[in-house]
Amino acid sequence: MKIFLLGGTKDSINIIQHIKKNYESYILTTTTTEYGAKLAMEGGSDETIARPLPKDEIIEIIKEKGFDILIDATHPFASHITQTSTGIAHELKMPYIRFERPTTNLENIETSHIHYVTSFDEAGKLIKSEFPNGNVLHFAGANTMEEILKYVSVDRFYPRILKVESSIKKCEKLGIDPSHIIPMKGAASIEENIDLMEKYDASVMITKESGEVGGVIEKIEAANKSNVAVVMIQRPEIDELNKNDIVSNLDELDIKLKSFF
Repeated sequence: MKIFLLGGTKDSINIIQHIKKNYESYILTTTTTEYGAKLAMEGGSDETIARPLPKDEIIEIIKEKGFDILIDATHPFASHITQTSTGIAHELKMPYIRFERPTTNLENIETSHIHYVTSFDEAGKLIKSEFPNGNVLHFAGANTMEEILKYVSVDRFYPRILKVESSIKKCEKLGIDPSHIIPMKGAASIEENIDLMEKYDASVMITKESGEVGGVIEKIEAANKSNVAVVMIQRPEIDELNKNDIVSNLDELDIKLKSFF
């Protein structure tokens, strides 16, 4: 199998390792950062591309190198690339799989601290009106900071980000003090999140509904123990995505792959 994998997530690394272990395969993984590409190579990807790719270039690479299948394992919030990838697969009439981590099961979790919104713009407005005091912990990625800072003072804003050049530059551009930047090293434990909430005197935390892999439960549990409000951005609905193309674990991935090959 020659696999074109849209990656950049922990899920994509698990997929690479699983496929290389169980199938005769060649995998090209695309990510938007050098860091993501490095992790993909360490995971066993045969080749990586570390930059955003426009639709036309993806099509050109797939045709030129004769890829058999397109797997989209990008973040649940990367709706644009998922819309693009479904269109590419349809246009090229090639097998397509969307690997989408399950939504977080909050059945046994206290959810009274959670405020659900559908966009970062809505999150910023909510914090401005409902939580005007105390500091804001932004646990939702560097690319989403600007929307929040339209409504929230940079003086009370503390983002947890990967300390890579592109993210640091975004912080500089937005006027975020370097002492406010919290370096991220994978998902944090409940205790680590509690420590951050106490250290930065947080009144509210922003997170995406990115699934258990993204450490959402640990964030909510920490917020509950620290009496910190949670503003949770819900996943975008992608109309172009066929539900039959979605898998949410490696067993389901195997079933799909075997149906194609």
